[in-house]
Amino acid sequence: MTSSMQFPINYHRRASRLIHVGTLTLGGTAPIRIQSMANTDTNDIEASVAQAKRIVNAGGEIVRFTTQGTIQVNNLKVIRQRLREDGVETPIVADVHFQARVADLAAQCVDKVRINPGNYIDPARQFRSLQYTDEEYAAELQRLEERFTALLNICRQHHTALRLGVNHGSLSDRIMSRYGDTPEGMVESVMEFLRICKAQDFNDVVISVKASNTAVMIRTMRLLASSMRDEDMDFPLHLGVTEAGDAEDGRIKSAVGIGALLANGIGDTIRVSLSEAPENEIPVAKELVSHIAAIASAPLMDEDVDTTPKPTGAKAIVIPDDFDEIPDNYALLESVHQNPVGEIRRAVSILRAQGDGRPVVVRRQYDTNDADTFRIHAAADMGSLLIDGYIDGLQLVAPKLPPKVVSETAFSILQATRRRMTKTEYIACPGCGRTLFDLQTTLKRIKDATAHLTGLKIGVMGCIVNGPGEMADADYGYVGAARGCVSLYKGKQCIEKNIPEEQAVDRLLKLIENK
Repeated sequence: MTSSMQFPINYHRRASRLIHVGTLTLGGTAPIRIQSMANTDTNDIEASVAQAKRIVNAGGEIVRFTTQGTIQVNNLKVIRQRLREDGVETPIVADVHFQARVADLAAQCVDKVRINPGNYIDPARQFRSLQYTDEEYAAELQRLEERFTALLNICRQHHTALRLGVNHGSLSDRIMSRYGDTPEGMVESVMEFLRICKAQDFNDVVISVKASNTAVMIRTMRLLASSMRDEDMDFPLHLGVTEAGDAEDGRIKSAVGIGALLANGIGDTIRVSLSEAPENEIPVAKELVSHIAAIASAPLMDEDVDTTPKPTGAKAIVIPDDFDEIPDNYALLESVHQNPVGEIRRAVSILRAQGDGRPVVVRRQYDTNDADTFRIHAAADMGSLLIDGYIDGLQLVAPKLPPKVVSETAFSILQATRRRMTKTEYIACPGCGRTLFDLQTTLKRIKDATAHLTGLKIGVMGCIVNGPGEMADADYGYVGAARGCVSLYKGKQCIEKNIPEEQAVDRLLKLIENK
């Protein structure tokens, strides 16, 4: 199954305009596009070209590079040219934070520029409580419009697409002053920019609004789709669960968030963000898109989904796959993996309409002997059902897999949906050219040292762009501060600065022990 696979004719995807990113079409009736981001240093041209080719060979259709300044812009121009000379026409994206001038320069030599509304012209977030009068707030929006319009004009001149990428925890202090760190604030942060795009008739725009908390991510993207519809906007949407982590947890968390929205008909392009080599993300994304397409014969459009919470207050449970009985006070619904998840929603709605208020357990059977495939499918199927409160328990059945894999997957899905915490939660960025330490090795060391701390949320961020803000609800954070140096956080407060990397894990443990 390729990444460019079309969905069935009766899959009702949210209507979006078709835009152009280099030679690639995105949105509209185009297939859902799969992308990744390089984690090489953009100054290392040879390594960056080689990694881009690995991503493309795996099936990636868009490749993004971190672009901190003018040196990186110039190098990215060379990287793009080298790829074109080697016959690789895949669109190249510059990822820009904090420097609007760098976005202007990048827009002249790449296929798409990503900016973060939270730090495009607003000062770097300080988590300060600011107060604005209506007049002062309006003046800031006017300043935004003037600066952003200049970028749009450059993009228009050079046929460059734009991505507006908001991340939970990276909102500007200005937005926070009015909305707080909320889904409503995340949506308004991007809508400010989209209103300017609409007024300027600039249409080659794609939007992402991401969070590491899948419940926040799903709610926010649904709210964004609704807000855009209310203001007559049809820009394509990019999906991803940021800081998902690695291994099984990273795959399950990504499948929960992305799968739920794809099943709603929301999403034109996706990235599975793993703290691994970026080419590893592509097979996961392809499997996820393939699975949603395979069970999309009875889709639920975003405007048709009843997202009214239906929590019963019952503790979320896992029933072992070899148990024939469930607790008497729970209702059981049976399903097989070929059946659309929408049928479970409807069955629960019928139970409620009949006055049956019991918590619901779903028994769903899977016929695969591949553990990763099972994890992706089960997480995509069960995620929104748990987050929206339709069900309160799982009984996953997979006869071709070891019972331990099945059980651990079920508990991991409950944790990914924040319905029940049974282990430590790691909020880890995927890494990029800004990362200031070996992310994969460091994450493993931290996991080995903290795996016993059930329910604790630990953020592991490669640089200040992702931390501390985007580890928004972590209890503790480990953030790259400079080469060889780490800063430690409790919540969003920096407790220890610029610790030598070789001491940082031990100091993190002491910080946790001292509470």
